Amino acid sequence: MRYPCGTWWNTDTALLRQTHPVRTTIATLVLLLLAPASAGAAPTTERAAPAGLAVTGYALPSTHPAIIRRDAAALTTVTVAAVSLRPDGASTTSPDPRTARLVGTAHAEGLRAELLVGNWSDRLGGFDPDAASHLLSDGDHITAVADQLTGLVASGGWDGVNVDLELVRRRDSRGLVAFVTALRERLPATASITIDVSARTSATAYRAGGYRLAELAAVVDAVQLMAYDQHGPDWSGPGPIGGLAWVRDAVAAALAEVPPEKLDLGVAGYGYLWRADGSGRTLTVKAARRLVERSGAAARWRRAQGEWRATLPGRRVVWWSDGRSYAARAALATDLGLRGTAIWRLGSAGPLD
Repeated sequence: MRYPCGTWWNTDTALLRQTHPVRTTIATLVLLLLAPASAGAAPTTERAAPAGLAVTGYALPSTHPAIIRRDAAALTTVTVAAVSLRPDGASTTSPDPRTARLVGTAHAEGLRAELLVGNWSDRLGGFDPDAASHLLSDGDHITAVADQLTGLVASGGWDGVNVDLELVRRRDSRGLVAFVTALRERLPATASITIDVSARTSATAYRAGGYRLAELAAVVDAVQLMAYDQHGPDWSGPGPIGGLAWVRDAVAAALAEVPPEKLDLGVAGYGYLWRADGSGRTLTVKAARRLVERSGAAARWRRAQGEWRATLPGRRVVWWSDGRSYAARAALATDLGLRGTAIWRLGSAGPLD
């Protein structure tokens, strides 16, 4: 998951995940999304599980509750970026106070609310592999952080934990399994545990990225495959955020070790702008469309990639993934019998319902 510089949960412009990170029927959801393009007690009015996909929407603490209310009919779970590992890997930061209202809103809408713990570092402006290693290589740290998260789940009324540790080193892969196992041993049986996994296109690449997928899948409720950031400014030239062929390859490689009923397909709800010098920035779906319109350029739907592309004056290029992109990936998830989808992120992706 890649976020912009600055406090990652204090800005509503944080959009990205980086790998360097329904309530309606699927047919109805697809039709809705083809149009262009927020601490409480446990839910007491939770709606019946959808007949189709489970749908997770990621949110920042700065996400306005109205966004969650707007998108609730298309969601089953809201996962909030709530805490991050401290540099020594022995504890986490305290939850942003604004997360409590998001938990309350999710529950009021009959949705589950998961607490996301990650290794994003404001100091580094990126993910901190050392913090993850300090946690995963030390049994005492694993115990301490698992205990801390269990307490936060209880005190904050959360329904589960989402583990978003990125840039995990291969040597720490056993520690990652030990960490989710420690959480499973401590959390109530009703609490969910999900883990975010950066997309790779081979079993060897997943293992090199620190993921023992079969062992992780045996413990967690869902592996959420971050099938985006195939291309992006600063690490590649212009290209799709997550082209369909690449997504299919990543899913196929994951399914070699993860049962389909435990795999969620992550979908981008954002875009990138590339400048001529290779630098760039992230865009919400709305901002991408507005930028193209104001530049006088024409966006073209790239069917093979399942995304939009536009060339702007000054040799600038924009790619973005919107509701039409989501519909294609939701259909793929359904065809493959996957558990669900996971959208990064609410408010950036445009209305889901």
